[in-house]
Amino acid sequence: MTDLTLDVPFLWSDSKHAFRKLVRRKHSNPSHHHGGKAGGPQLAKQLKVLQLVGIGIGSTIGAGVYVLVGTVARDRAGPSIVLSFLIAGIAAALSAFCYAELASRCPSAGSAYHYAYTCVGEGIAWLIGWALILEYTVGGAAVARGISPNLVQGTFFGGAENLPFFLVRRTIPGINLVVDPCAALLVIIVTLLLSKGIKESAMVQSVMTLMNVSVLIFVILVGLYVGFKTGWQGYNQPGGFFPFGFNGMLGGSATVFFAYIGFDTVASTAEEVKRPQRDLPLGIGLALLICSSLYMAVSAVIVGIVPYQLMNPDTPMSSAFSDNHIPWAMYVVAAGAVAALSTTLMGSLLPQPRILMAMSRDGLLPPIFHELNRATAIPIYSTVTTGVVAAVMAFSMDVQQLSGMVSVGTLLAFTVVGISILILRYVPPIDQPIIALPVPAPITLPPTSLPYFSPRSYDAEKKGGAPRLLLIQAKDDFYSPAFSILSEASLQTLPGVDEDSESESSSESVHEPFIPEEDEQQADFPETQTVAMQNPPNNGNEIDHDMAQNKTRRLAAALGIFGVCAGVLLVSIGTSFTSFPRWLRWIIGMIGTPPLVAGTLALLLIKEDEGRHKFGQSGGFHCPFVPILPITSILVNVYLLANLETLTWIRVSVWLALGALVYLFYGIHHSKLSKTTHAETSVH
Repeated sequence: MTDLTLDVPFLWSDSKHAFRKLVRRKHSNPSHHHGGKAGGPQLAKQLKVLQLVGIGIGSTIGAGVYVLVGTVARDRAGPSIVLSFLIAGIAAALSAFCYAELASRCPSAGSAYHYAYTCVGEGIAWLIGWALILEYTVGGAAVARGISPNLVQGTFFGGAENLPFFLVRRTIPGINLVVDPCAALLVIIVTLLLSKGIKESAMVQSVMTLMNVSVLIFVILVGLYVGFKTGWQGYNQPGGFFPFGFNGMLGGSATVFFAYIGFDTVASTAEEVKRPQRDLPLGIGLALLICSSLYMAVSAVIVGIVPYQLMNPDTPMSSAFSDNHIPWAMYVVAAGAVAALSTTLMGSLLPQPRILMAMSRDGLLPPIFHELNRATAIPIYSTVTTGVVAAVMAFSMDVQQLSGMVSVGTLLAFTVVGISILILRYVPPIDQPIIALPVPAPITLPPTSLPYFSPRSYDAEKKGGAPRLLLIQAKDDFYSPAFSILSEASLQTLPGVDEDSESESSSESVHEPFIPEEDEQQADFPETQTVAMQNPPNNGNEIDHDMAQNKTRRLAAALGIFGVCAGVLLVSIGTSFTSFPRWLRWIIGMIGTPPLVAGTLALLLIKEDEGRHKFGQSGGFHCPFVPILPITSILVNVYLLANLETLTWIRVSVWLALGALVYLFYGIHHSKLSKTTHAETSVH
């Protein structure tokens, strides 16, 4: 038997109670958990397409592009860095397509955390949310700490000696701690801006993004002038377009892929979008397209005017113009880098309060984190907490050592989003609304049929025809207080009862609840079917047969998804863990290939579940080429995760272990799903 407060996982429906808590899933519509209110206080809907594009570009194009072009071209790809950016952009687009569908279907705060909670389960959702908290905090602190020494102090103030004494980076004697007051001040300023409201912060970010994009366009145009003037000497080097070979180009694409991280920030603002079904996919798609175009154009120009082996790996753009006798351009490039860092800082601090708010609304974190400011409709305590923690880290920590941890949260989120698309299409959660009636104790409802007479059947009986019986087929064994007392009073409270029909038939002493003819097929029950009373067993067998087929299909699809996930993990380990003996890597890869191929073929052959149309909000964007596209996205992201440094994984593991303790001692006991009034199932 399945408790109504718990969710049945899509593969292991008979697992222990503790495991079921980890895989319970919330309704795709948060109002089902909170008495008609969508998860409590709601964020103000202020954003449109242009603002979303600005947020997406600003969060994606950081100062990295001002450095990556030099390091990747010089050491990894040469002129073929243009194709590296193209391939990385295509790989990022795979995740963007998945994000676009989920964001338009489930436009709620929380981004990947929210999607994981509705599709995969509470345990994985907590893992993703906790990892994203680390990503945004460390990322924001690292960006702020990178602005002051390299750009603000050196370029615009003429050196640290010209800064006010209280903003100068200094080393505290005795403990050898380097503090950066300027970085902390930048975080505080951005936090105050974000506290003013999403509309105001989006406007400022759009202005800074426009400045950044303008600088990149300046680099492209001036670079074109220099290139045609000098004859594109960078493309006339020994080794041709692929001096490091095709593998070098692919290795470069794996490096520059991280320059595309940031478009997922758009999804985190879903609850604040006026028309999410249309605007969110457009915002994500346009932001990624513009970023990819700018990356390719800038890299094509820079490697064309300076031979790749002569590039300055730290300041490739400024050095390229200085080498071609345009030294004043370095100030324009520096201004663009400052704008890029500023928008990236805002893009790092904007999503985290919404992640905290979403987790708090679900009961996994204390309720203070989802309290909104009445004037600005901003999660004020979450915003301030995020800003204070990031400011302290920027002030006192060498966060560059932790910067590799930023990638883990993003890649984990991308992976889970791809898995969520597969679950949504093939084994979507079945939301079964249960009406809580005041009854003494629940009574077990067996997987059988409950009779309802429809008005059409009653009319047919009066005209001499055979009365018809509406059967409501329950898919699972569950405790249902709604069906515990099949009396006239309790049944009339169920959805679909037509009071007019009931009153009209009262003279005939018919007291059964009527369901209007036009609503007969739309009644909100787990399964409905109208059958003739003369021979109900045969039709009941047909219903059971259809249910058995659907159950088998969902189980096969669930096994296919599991095979894909297991196969991707093993193949990625086999190809990436170079510290393993070669023979061991081959064995791991050979073990992982069959389930990956079999799972992919199974999903290609299995029909998608019709229940996917009822998941979340209707309309919006639909991810194309399912299941190939999400499986490829999962493979790319897991492969990149497997290639991260061992030290990075050790640090991340410590953070995730801390998160597991928080969840076990607080979140799992305060989860709102413990009080939900609906059951969600997957396979059955």
